[in-house]
Amino acid sequence: MQQAVDPAALAGWMDREGLGAGPLSEMRALAGGTQNILLRFRRGERDYVLRRPPPHLRANSNETMRREARVLGALAGTNVPHPRLIAACGDESVIGAAFYLMEPVEGFNATTGLPALHAGSESVRRRMGLALVEGIAALGALDYRALGLEGLGKTDDYLERQVARWKAQLASYAEFPDWEGPGGIPGVERVAGWLAANRPSTFLPGIIHGDYHLANVMYRFDSGELAAIVDWELTTIGDPLVDLGWVLATWPEGDPPSVDAVAVRPWQGFPTADELVAHYAPRTQRDLSSLTWYAVLACYKLGIILEGTHARASAGKAPRATGDLLHAKTVGLFERALRWIG
Repeated sequence: MQQAVDPAALAGWMDREGLGAGPLSEMRALAGGTQNILLRFRRGERDYVLRRPPPHLRANSNETMRREARVLGALAGTNVPHPRLIAACGDESVIGAAFYLMEPVEGFNATTGLPALHAGSESVRRRMGLALVEGIAALGALDYRALGLEGLGKTDDYLERQVARWKAQLASYAEFPDWEGPGGIPGVERVAGWLAANRPSTFLPGIIHGDYHLANVMYRFDSGELAAIVDWELTTIGDPLVDLGWVLATWPEGDPPSVDAVAVRPWQGFPTADELVAHYAPRTQRDLSSLTWYAVLACYKLGIILEGTHARASAGKAPRATGDLLHAKTVGLFERALRWIG
């Protein structure tokens, strides 16, 4: 934590921002994601959560923090459950990176285990699934221009750019020695070709989360409702149906859940994928007739992202066991996409 944050520097900045007084206490790391750092601490009578990039910054790490803070600030007062932004610091010199402070979220991540209420009730688990799609329905319904988010993403040719963007990403893994190449992924060219041939001709732009699934939301302890949508690092302005496609691509098929799914145990009671779509439909003005395309795109994009760790593991730059696990998820995602396109 000392590497991530200099408490004295942070306290000095908070003094200048009028955020409490006195020493920082009870500082501890929070789980959440694999890249960025979350620290919870107390100052005076108030608790804070600080979010910043990892100590070894990536090329876009600081800009990502600024974008996240911008979106969370814009969501204030909306019906989208999110961590409330307290203050943001885009000045990298304060603690060595851009960061922001937010209110702690009182809730839990379902993929790490269910409290007794949720574990003991199929009806509560069903509500959890329905609440999940309500979150992105509410997000996609917001007027991003009215919220001051115009320019957050490039909407021109948004859908047209997707396949080429991720095909290039996959090709870039060739730099890692001993990676077996795209030949280890079933149907990768066929899926890309299908996406290019069946792309929707138009879309209605809106805010997207970019990585929306069960592991990136927190639930209330007393119900199946969302406490907050978290991990906003891929947020942009694009086609909100991408978020619904992401849910479908990661949603378990059958019980026990498949290897490519983002699952909760016990799974009984959660809605089926068709029930999720039926619940989402009356909450959007968007045309769902091409929803299979969005789900297949999500399999393609997420599979390629996960394959990156496998490629790095092949070169000794990531744990071999992790690389093998994520490669299995990539294979599962592409097999799912192939089933969907027939």
